Amino acid sequence: MQFRDKVVLVTGASRGIGRAIALAFAEQGANVAVNFLRNRQAADVTVADCLARGGGGVAFQGDVSASDSAQALVSEVQENFGRIDVLVNNALRTYHFDPQTRRSFLQTEWAAYQSQFEGAVGAAYVLCQAVIPHMQRHASGAIVNIATDLVERPVVPYHDYTTAKAALVGFSRNLAADVGPYGIRVNCVAPGLVAPTDASRTTKESVKEAIIATTPLRRIATPEDVAGPVVFLASDAARFVTGQTLYVDGGLVMR
Repeated sequence: MQFRDKVVLVTGASRGIGRAIALAFAEQGANVAVNFLRNRQAADVTVADCLARGGGGVAFQGDVSASDSAQALVSEVQENFGRIDVLVNNALRTYHFDPQTRRSFLQTEWAAYQSQFEGAVGAAYVLCQAVIPHMQRHASGAIVNIATDLVERPVVPYHDYTTAKAALVGFSRNLAADVGPYGIRVNCVAPGLVAPTDASRTTKESVKEAIIATTPLRRIATPEDVAGPVVFLASDAARFVTGQTLYVDGGLVMR
């Protein structure tokens, strides 16, 4: 178990992709800090499943897009586990992926951009500000930020969401260059549409079928498909990888 005695903080870990990431780390022996915003019951289920898989788990409530709350979250995790080795910025500001109901550019207010920016880059910023000093003291650490393949292939122009995720990729690359000398790595995982998740719940079957038809691997990603690459980038197997974006979309983006 490559993460035994390691502490992994996963934001938005009560459901969907975040839950799958938490369980994947637990299967490798990690102590997982399961962050959630509102659904304590779902977070407790994730914690129980982490324990059943041989890892550790504790639920921590907190709004990661608010600076005070994020600082308090990191302090609580540190107090409980004594350290943070891996940070996964997964929490998503509420969004629904439906091409038929999306807003065009002229319909998208600046406030929508700001909201998504705060949820993606703002949350990563405040958490990294809180976590990196602890990682510096250990001269090691891994940060994985969840982006989207729409940054590279905006087949559906979700203007506010994709712009915020593109900024997150830029943020991650600059941060990787800055903290690399301290032994801290920063990378992104960029999935395509993932189901089942809250965000894809309203995505029509006809849309999914169209995506499947153009995807070389001919299916939609599951949360577990995203979790594996996240664990890889946080592991020693990727110890010389930083500043990269790994596309996990069945081959829709090929570079």
